[in-house]
Amino acid sequence: MDDALDLAQINEHVSGFDRLYGLELLALTPQEVRGRVRVREEVKQPYGLIHGGLYAAIAESLASLGTALAVAAEGSYAVGLANSTNFLRPIVAGAVNACARPLHRGRTTWVWEVECRDDRERLCALTRMTIAVRPGSPPQGEPAQPPG
Repeated sequence: MDDALDLAQINEHVSGFDRLYGLELLALTPQEVRGRVRVREEVKQPYGLIHGGLYAAIAESLASLGTALAVAAEGSYAVGLANSTNFLRPIVAGAVNACARPLHRGRTTWVWEVECRDDRERLCALTRMTIAVRPGSPPQGEPAQPPG
């Protein structure tokens, strides 16, 4: 992974679900991947707190991206395998600030720890994320079809 990757260029390519919830990449190095999501009504659950799925989504995206960029040169791709997120403190305003760091870089799996903090730098969620590394190109599935 190139330490000098252009984040503005990478953020232009944030798409799909990551774009929907508002992921912004802040740093991308072999040692860590950092991102932020600004709090807005669409990412809150009915009690006004950040939805737990948002923390899990951020963690999977940062860990998958970090792994993918590292293994692409060897002809492999990365996909989420397991996500265990603990919610420690609610966030109701500001931003979710996330930092993912690899704990294990294996041939077929990588394990990451992802911390999500509020704007006061308090730990709000902690994720252990396992990423599967597979040879070749990712499968190109059929577009999802509505039921019925």
